[in-house]
Amino acid sequence: MCGIVAAAAGSNIVGTLVEGLKKLEYRGYDSAGLAVIGAGGIERVRSTGRVAELEAAAAGTSAVTGIAHTRWATHGVPSERNAHPHVSGSIAVVHNGIIENYESLRRELSAQGYVFTSDTDTESIAHLVEATLKSEPDLFKAVQLACRRLVGAFAIAVIDAKQPGKVIVAREGSPLLLGVSETGNYAASDASALLQVTRNMVYLENGDIAELTAKSVNIARLDGTPVERPVHVSQLSAAAVELGNYQHYMQKEIFEQPEALANTLEMIGGSKSIQPGIFGADAAALLSDVDSILILACGTSSHSGYTARYWLEAIAGVPCNVEIASEYRYRVSVPNPRQLIVAISQSGETADTLAALRHAKALGQTKTLAICNVPESAIVRECALRFITRAGPEIGVASTKAFTTQLAALFLLVLVAAKVKGRLSAEQEAAYLDQLRHLPVAVHKVLQLETEIVAWSKHFADKHHALFLGRGRHYPIAMEGALKLKEISYIHAEAYPAGELKHGPLALVDANMPVISVAPNDQLLDKLKSNLKEVQARGGELYVFADADSEIQASEGVHILRLPEHYGELSPILHVIPLQLLSYHVALVKGTDVDKPRNLAKSVTVE
Repeated sequence: MCGIVAAAAGSNIVGTLVEGLKKLEYRGYDSAGLAVIGAGGIERVRSTGRVAELEAAAAGTSAVTGIAHTRWATHGVPSERNAHPHVSGSIAVVHNGIIENYESLRRELSAQGYVFTSDTDTESIAHLVEATLKSEPDLFKAVQLACRRLVGAFAIAVIDAKQPGKVIVAREGSPLLLGVSETGNYAASDASALLQVTRNMVYLENGDIAELTAKSVNIARLDGTPVERPVHVSQLSAAAVELGNYQHYMQKEIFEQPEALANTLEMIGGSKSIQPGIFGADAAALLSDVDSILILACGTSSHSGYTARYWLEAIAGVPCNVEIASEYRYRVSVPNPRQLIVAISQSGETADTLAALRHAKALGQTKTLAICNVPESAIVRECALRFITRAGPEIGVASTKAFTTQLAALFLLVLVAAKVKGRLSAEQEAAYLDQLRHLPVAVHKVLQLETEIVAWSKHFADKHHALFLGRGRHYPIAMEGALKLKEISYIHAEAYPAGELKHGPLALVDANMPVISVAPNDQLLDKLKSNLKEVQARGGELYVFADADSEIQASEGVHILRLPEHYGELSPILHVIPLQLLSYHVALVKGTDVDKPRNLAKSVTVE
């Protein structure tokens, strides 16, 4: 969601701030702004357009200390007056997160004579810091005191024109990291924003506050206790977050899936057996005492969980439930200390998933596993076990390679659970591992179907609704296909188990409602064919993703695209690829903003 970049250096940092914001555009935003300490005090530039417009407006600005922000509206409509940074006297502030007690702070500060010019919760932080400076003149201590009064989630960066050369940053709940170098020190929401200046990163913990100058970094807790945080050398490269020869990041990431899967599965190498240790040193002991699994996730990640439920129960014989993280902690549930809690998140900072994980732990469910793409993220740090998916940076809002690598990681969990439970023979284990090793090649073959999918996409140009069908472990894949189509093409799409057609959705089917079906050649194919006949009989237009050896035939109103091979239990990973390509090319036909769809954000770090 919102993005922060801050800098204190020995030379002009305006270009660094703008370039950092460009790298954070993928997170989703509706306005952008920056503030620097100039000769006359705070100089602020804000825009409701893209970062490129902010860059043009800031042309000629020069400073060595500053803060910048991309905003995704929560409090107050997208507008220049609601854009960050917010200013109070000599203070400027940028903020990610939500301040839950901002209304009481607003009333208190208004009574003291402060005038609010925006509808945001963030402006209350700026006035609170400025008011605190009247009794505590040191900016670091004043921000420390102000943060103790904030209720909610926040990452903030503050500058004071009266104390030039320093930036104060703090975090509680929202991600924030530091970049350290010999030429200056920096802060950002995401390491990708700082790769232009350094790969040396310091990951702040919740409750940390830091003072940055061009020459030093001082970190403490909000209670004043000094702390040291280790410096990590980021494994990201600047090239990894560049678009290259692709038209969009989503297209790039779809085609990076063979490599992402190969990297994720690298640890199985040429082995004929799998070890629990790939999930952590304590995995064997912890998993041997597990009697069930609860998966917590949101959006695309929840679809990977729903798919894994079929695998876990069929192969490992472990009961599994999947909960939408944003709902889980708001209902009364029955805790089970022997249940493994699996939290799935691309960023590892998804607010709903993190809160659900903490709720489960508070109920006494301490057997926890994180499946995540970001090693240093909050969810990873708070789980007993972890698996890092190694998908690489995913910039497009609509998740693609993060999803398929999550599925690969979950299948490894299935094999480990089955092995621990004594349900996996050596022959089965070796066969599954061979399939996993071949997976990148199989995905590459599916990507070669793009030309045929481009032709199909033109049929969707004037459509407003679509229906996706799947059965068994491919029903969650149909759900993922529907989500992708609605996310980036704005076509309303729903997914149903194909057997549910006659229980209501069939009423919607006509010539104007395309029906997309995932039809692998498995034990449910004959049942699915009967469901497709129901659609055909009502004049529906069918688009069927079948396997090479499937007996489904093309006919009037029935379009067939055949995948190169049937892949057994791992078929869901192959079948989602053409659905990703279909949504991408339909969005191109409709002319929507593929990488930054309206109203959506990449990393949802507020509830």
